[in-house]
Amino acid sequence: MNTGHSLRLRNGLILAIIVGFWVALDQWSKAQFASVSPGALVAGPFAGIFELRLVHNTGAAWGMMSGATQLLGVFALVVCAALVIYVIGYQRRASLGEVIGAALVCAGGVGNAIDRFSLDYVVDFIKPVFIEFPVFNIADIGVTCGMVIFLVAFVVAGHHETELPAEEAAETLPSDSDKKDAE
Repeated sequence: MNTGHSLRLRNGLILAIIVGFWVALDQWSKAQFASVSPGALVAGPFAGIFELRLVHNTGAAWGMMSGATQLLGVFALVVCAALVIYVIGYQRRASLGEVIGAALVCAGGVGNAIDRFSLDYVVDFIKPVFIEFPVFNIADIGVTCGMVIFLVAFVVAGHHETELPAEEAAETLPSDSDKKDAE
């Protein structure tokens, strides 16, 4: 099996496992609030950091694009598709950090898209109490942390892009016959 194929397989498996786990965790956590009325305080505050308070969100963070839930769901799936294509198809040497970051972003996007298409809103329930900040959920944690991990890994991987393994470097160098043809 060639290295490119095995890396794509590895990336696909890691992506599938993380997305599956994170979406399941997200949907399970949201299901815990199915019988709660929006705005209700469920528990907390915990150590003065956060409380569990149900919000039905039809927009993005901070009330942006309120009512555009279907459009935001489509946008999330397009971003997820682009990340999957990058990590598995386009970038055959995507780093482990890029794969993990992309998987978390995709999982969060899919988790919230499920809500958007099935409920016409996103179930948010984690409310910080020590700062003014939007209520969020497990999917949002995946998107935020995943984006940070992906960007850091992307930048770090970009610095090593020029350091090809010896066998790949030899494949990319022009042969003597190529040099003569160029003259």
